[in-house]
Parts: sequence; C-alpha cells; structure tokens
Amino acid sequence: MGEPVKEASILPELRDIDGSVIRDALGAGWRDFRRAPAFGIAFSLVYVLGGVVLYQVFAAAGEEWWLLPFILGFPLLAPFAAIGIFEVSRRIETGQPLIWREVLGVVFAQKDRQIPSMAMVILLMFMFWVFVAHTTFALFMGVSALTNITTSPEVILQGNGPLMLLVGTLIGGGFALALFSFTVVGLPLLLEYEVDFITAIITSVAAVRLNPKTLLSWGAIIALGLFIGMVPMFLGLFIALPVLGHASWHMYRFLTNENTLRG
Repeated sequence: MGEPVKEASILPELRDIDGSVIRDALGAGWRDFRRAPAFGIAFSLVYVLGGVVLYQVFAAAGEEWWLLPFILGFPLLAPFAAIGIFEVSRRIETGQPLIWREVLGVVFAQKDRQIPSMAMVILLMFMFWVFVAHTTFALFMGVSALTNITTSPEVILQGNGPLMLLVGTLIGGGFALALFSFTVVGLPLLLEYEVDFITAIITSVAAVRLNPKTLLSWGAIIALGLFIGMVPMFLGLFIALPVLGHASWHMYRFLTNENTLRG
C-alpha cells in the first residue's frame, strides 16, 4: 500500500533554499493537480461544504458577520486536507499507481500514528483563535457592539474599530505564523517518517529558522491563495487547496534535500 514508513533515525537533513523554489514548487503542484484532479477535488470537498454550511447557519441567525473570524482562521485548518494530497504527490513522484483504495488506506492508517496529535494542536489553535477574535472585538468595541454588528456593520469603521482590526490582524498573523512553522515540514514528515509530533514540530520550526525569508513568503502565498479561493462561496478552494497542497509537498522535498520534481 506504499513505501514503508521510514525510521526516525534517518530524519532528513534540512537545506538552506532560496526564493526561486517557490515558483518551482507551485509549478510542480499544478502539474500534480492536473495529473490527478479527482483526488484534490475530493479532499477539498469537505472544506467547501463546511464553508457553505457555516455561511447558511450564520445567515439563518442573521449573524453573517461572525463568519469573518472563521474565514480569517481558515488557513489554520487547511493542513487537515494535506495528508491525502501529500500521499498523491508522493505516489506520483515514486511512480506508484493512484488507486483510491490505497490512497485512502494510507490516510486512514494515520489514526494509529502521530497525525491525530498534530491535528489536535491545529484544532485547539483554531478554536483559541476564534475565542481571541471575539474577545478582541469586545475589548475594543464593547459588549453591546456584539449585538449591534449584524444590523449596523459600519460600526466596525467607527471609534476603536480600525485599531481593533489592526490588533486583530496582528494577533491572527501570529497564530498563522506559529501554526505554519509547526506544519510546513511537520505534517509531511509525520506522513513519511515514524517520528513523534513534538520532534516533527521542532524540525519544522528549525526549517523556518533556517529559511525565514523564503518560508515566510511561501506562507503568505498560501494564505493569499486560500483567501482568494474562498471569495466565490468557497468554490475556489477546489483549485486552491489541492494545488497548494501538492506544492507544499514539493516545498518539503526542497527543504529536506530531496528534489524529486518530475516533468
């Protein structure tokens, strides 16, 4: 059902890379998506449906405004879709057949490994972000504004509104940076190696510290791509999520001294 998981004793050596690999990773991600679009679309479906359901729930309650913290926090949840997409890219680069049963078998097999622990870290950070976003709004705008925002959204641009947006953006950026640092190498490492999630996080943070400029640019591209994908009722995620997911696998390869790009 695929290559055996590699032992932690042979963890890859991290590389110092430059910004040119971003273009190469995106190109490889697009090629992988074109090679196996059905997999990417299927793994993205849960996020598109989730976004639509959330919108309908908030709209029915007349509280569409509160969808914003979830939208802004979406990049925190995107890594959940990554494992299946990573496995597809891994199979393409090693010439293994793309069989649904085998790809899904690898995904479901992660329940007995360290991916669930990493998933818990991601989920807790997302939930804490939503709490902090609401708290920040209340601290700057007052508790009464929480009930007025849905009928008078212009309040966000009055009084402390602009400052609240600035502070909230900085805090959200901090959450996104932390989680990106944890997962950019951590998630694919957990798929490929038999290693605990703490070691994966430490290795991933080390990669970011080694390549701060390149990886911060890469993280910004991921966030921008996901936000653009959410604009047309989340439908753009059918393209953005798989392309960025495949590209993230290739970025991991560049970072770990294993350039496996194939034409």
